[in-house]
Amino acid sequence: MGGAPYQAFIENLLDQADIKLGGARPWDIVVRDPRFYKRAVTAGSMGLGESYMDGWWDSPALDQTFEKVLTSGIRRHLKVSPATLIGVLAARLSNLTYELPGLRPFLARFRSLEAVAETHYETGNDFYEKILCERMIYSCGFWETAANFGEAGTAKLELACKKLDLQPGQRILDIGCGWGAFAKYAAQTYGVSVVGVTISEDQRKRGVELCAGLPVDLRRMDYRDLNEDFGRFDHVTSFAMFEHVGRDNFDAYFRIARERLADGGLFLLETMGENVSGTACNPWFQKYIFRGPTSVFPSMREIAAATEGRFVMEDWHNFGADYAPTLRAWHANLAAHREWVLERYGERIYRMWVFYLLSGAGAFASRSFQMWQVVFSKRGVAGGFRRGESGAARSPTAALAA
Repeated sequence: MGGAPYQAFIENLLDQADIKLGGARPWDIVVRDPRFYKRAVTAGSMGLGESYMDGWWDSPALDQTFEKVLTSGIRRHLKVSPATLIGVLAARLSNLTYELPGLRPFLARFRSLEAVAETHYETGNDFYEKILCERMIYSCGFWETAANFGEAGTAKLELACKKLDLQPGQRILDIGCGWGAFAKYAAQTYGVSVVGVTISEDQRKRGVELCAGLPVDLRRMDYRDLNEDFGRFDHVTSFAMFEHVGRDNFDAYFRIARERLADGGLFLLETMGENVSGTACNPWFQKYIFRGPTSVFPSMREIAAATEGRFVMEDWHNFGADYAPTLRAWHANLAAHREWVLERYGERIYRMWVFYLLSGAGAFASRSFQMWQVVFSKRGVAGGFRRGESGAARSPTAALAA
């Protein structure tokens, strides 16, 4: 198969998503190297991402390109025999919903520490300080009432605190604490103490600096080491970490969360979510963003199955559409520091991050991915879990003892 058939195939495929090669609209694609066509078809998502990193193609609004691909339902309209290689790889081309932040399971302790922390979260605190908001929140913001990026990050933290109905003196466990953004906010604003665990030493060290003088204890450790020596906590939180756990460890994760939760406490789980069960991380994302064990976004069914018999689901809140502006804001910060990134990491790595952030923005804008905050109790909240008028607060009712 020569170059021309590959190009014709790509043109026909993208035409179904109203995307033109060489068009003038923001979401249209500009091909700078004709080798792109064969690479995209024969190597699927890996070829698409790598060819973008190599500068073989571009789009003025990459997030819009991905949004149109994903909302078009290209795969449903393909009429290529599944027996052909083209059919299999074309399906990959249109299934671009996996290039997003915060993913990788902990299938083995050694591999989780090495693959997750040392290849992504240990990129460098100075890098993330340039991309993230001032609070160093590496997860979705809450934009309902926010006027800007910083306010969206703060609003998300406040959203979680209100759902938990935090009270002074309470003790909180934060699984996957990052740089301590939630721990710092909760301690400062609500007078609680927080124990946070992360597998990144860079995160822990910077978090300790950011939380100095507060009742916050940040530790580098695997969540599976949270044994009975830690006692029980009034509440347990976990923000954008569950995507790392992996299906093989869902059972252990929820078991540990329940064991560390006090009888009358609440467990707030924040995770990105997939619309279909059993999906897997695409090869480009696994290779370049979170190397190591395959990452997964859980489905509603998978979370429900893993928590059945352990928790009562009190509240399930989806604000997935808010991740698109969050990722675009991260990209804007990346672009604002382009020269610094180029000098330190080079053009190819800069384009890798552009592809990562904007493909993710397109995926969330298309609603192919979701962002959930799920609140669990052990035996149910007396009188029922209630949100306040803002949609964020819980009524001050006590929880039933387990």
